[in-house]
Amino acid sequence: MKKVLLALFAVSLIAIPTFSATTYNSANRVQEVGEALLTKSGIPISNIKFTVVSDTPNNSNFISTKVVNISSSELAFAGNDNETAAVVAAEFGHIVLGHASKDKVVSLLTTSANTKVSTSEAVQTFASNYKTSKNDKDADLVGVNLMVNAGYNPLAMIVVLTKQTGTYWDTIVGRPANADKAMNVYDYISYVYPEKLKVGYGCNEYRNFLAYANTITEERKDNKKLAKNYDKTYKKAKKNTANSITKFKTRGGISGWDAVYGLLNSSQQ
Repeated sequence: MKKVLLALFAVSLIAIPTFSATTYNSANRVQEVGEALLTKSGIPISNIKFTVVSDTPNNSNFISTKVVNISSSELAFAGNDNETAAVVAAEFGHIVLGHASKDKVVSLLTTSANTKVSTSEAVQTFASNYKTSKNDKDADLVGVNLMVNAGYNPLAMIVVLTKQTGTYWDTIVGRPANADKAMNVYDYISYVYPEKLKVGYGCNEYRNFLAYANTITEERKDNKKLAKNYDKTYKKAKKNTANSITKFKTRGGISGWDAVYGLLNSSQQ
C-alpha cells in the first residue's frame, strides 16, 4: 500500500505543471524595448523615457517632455517582448505622425478664426470615432515598420489586438476583437513584408485570426475590384509610413504637425 501511495504521489508531481519563479512583466520591459525600436530605425533616443500610465496615454507634450506614455491596459495583453514592442510601437506611431499636435493645430486655428459650427451630437461622435480609428490604423502601420526594423515579429501586433475583449457584435458574427485594425495590419504585412507571414506566430489568437483573415483574402482573389483596391491602398501606405519615419528623423525627432504647431504658437505670443 505504501508503494502504491508513493507511486501516485510521483505521478501527481509529473502531472502538475511547473511555473517559473518569475513571470513576464511587460511594464518592466517598456524602456528597453522602446529604445530598441527607436535606435534600430535611426531615431535619436537621447533623454527619451518610456513610462507606463494607468489612464489613456497622452503624448501631446512629447516634444517638450521627451516622455512616451504607454497604456498599462494595453500592456496587460502583452506576454513577451514581441507583444510589448507592438504596444509601444503603435503608440510611438501616433507621435511620428503628429496626431496630438494636429489636433492642437486645428484647435488653435479654430479658436483664432472664432468659428462657430453647429452640428448634432451624433455627427460629432461619428466624426470623432472615425478619426480615432483612422489614426490608430495609420499609427499601427508605422509601428509595424519600427518592429521589423528592430527585429521583432510584427504579427505580434495582430495578437495583441485580438487578445482584447470584442464587442457583442463581434461575437454574433464570429470575428476576432478589433478585426478591422488587425486585418489592416495583416494586409500591410502581406504587402510590404510577405516573408513575415511565412514565419507565423505560434498562439491560438493568431490561428483564430487567420481563419477569419483567410475568408477575406480568398474573397479578394476572386474579385478584381477588391484586389485592385488592396494594391492601391497598401502601395500608398507603404510609401506614406516610410516617408513619415524618414521625415521624423530628419527633423530631429519631431513630426510635421509638431513643427506647424510650434510656428503657429510662437506667432501668437
